[in-house]
Amino acid sequence: MEILEVSTALPSNQYSTAELIDAFPCRIPLGVKQNIFNIGVSSRYLISHSRTSKKLEAILSEDALINLCVEACSKTLENYDLSPKDVGYFVATYDANPFLCPGLSQLLIRRLGFSPHMKYINIQGMACTAFTKALEFAEKHIEVHPEDPVLLCISGVNSYWFYNQVQGLKNIMEVSEINSIKNLERRSVELRKWIATMEFFLFGDGVASILVAKDGNGLSVNGICEVTNINEDDYLAGYARLTTLEAPFNFGLYTYLDKRIPELGVQYVSSILEKLEDVNGENPLAAAEKLAIHTGSEKILHLIAERHKIQFKKIEESFEVLRELGNLAGASLPFILEKIVSGNKLVRDDILFILGYGWGFSASACSLKFNR
Repeated sequence: MEILEVSTALPSNQYSTAELIDAFPCRIPLGVKQNIFNIGVSSRYLISHSRTSKKLEAILSEDALINLCVEACSKTLENYDLSPKDVGYFVATYDANPFLCPGLSQLLIRRLGFSPHMKYINIQGMACTAFTKALEFAEKHIEVHPEDPVLLCISGVNSYWFYNQVQGLKNIMEVSEINSIKNLERRSVELRKWIATMEFFLFGDGVASILVAKDGNGLSVNGICEVTNINEDDYLAGYARLTTLEAPFNFGLYTYLDKRIPELGVQYVSSILEKLEDVNGENPLAAAEKLAIHTGSEKILHLIAERHKIQFKKIEESFEVLRELGNLAGASLPFILEKIVSGNKLVRDDILFILGYGWGFSASACSLKFNR
């Protein structure tokens, strides 16, 4: 199976971290500002950037998300000189979408010009491992329908969650102060506010589109691997879940980031690298000219590089995407991949490995061979 084309789309609204700190709804203590800068994000693009009413229920609009997806997918088809009727299967992945139901692909099919009889699937909630899961679905389809090109749409739009949950926040505390609070209920509330602040400054918005086919002149996909919940409760290290309020029709969002996440990221990457070596019969770190590693945070990227003695030049694009765009969840890997390929940093027969990890708690990887 070949990846033939990768395209990306970003919102028009770009914000520096310094601008967002100034616009934050409350004063941020120096220690928390240092936490923010340690994430490694300098700027991001966001589609949701206006305040909602505090008094009225606000129905989020999906228009900006749909427009971004259409832009990325249309660019992919145009670049490869295909029309919508040439595509045999459509895969859409997402985590944050104003519509809980229907899914993203249903909203995109007619906008992209596909037939209403188009074969499609939604992948929701895979977060940072969504790209490799979408490739796996494409591979299964191509095994049965080798003549069908497959179009993937990987949505990394996160501001629907992370922008709105900080509106009206007050009195953010530093971690050392939070840990000294003896009242467990109050400590939990303050920790939740700190987590919401970190998420707000970590995640960005962007959409990637990928064209996949059985044959072609692109990147050969080999050995897709994944691992989930090595320990039974690992999924609780990072999650987003609905909450209910004591009023009709009211729901909220609860998100959580555990301090175990950096070490879990390293552990899961180590596990998936071992599995990848078993599948491909060679050490992926030694064989790879480049590595596309998910943009969890600068700390996690450094930990992975140090633990596995990875040269910076092999993963510099991961740091660049994190710094320029933030954590794009499932879209981060195709954004890194596009940066590597468009930068002419590969020659024929070079090996590239993509590694995703994150909420779930999961990790996934696959080997790519450059054929152009």
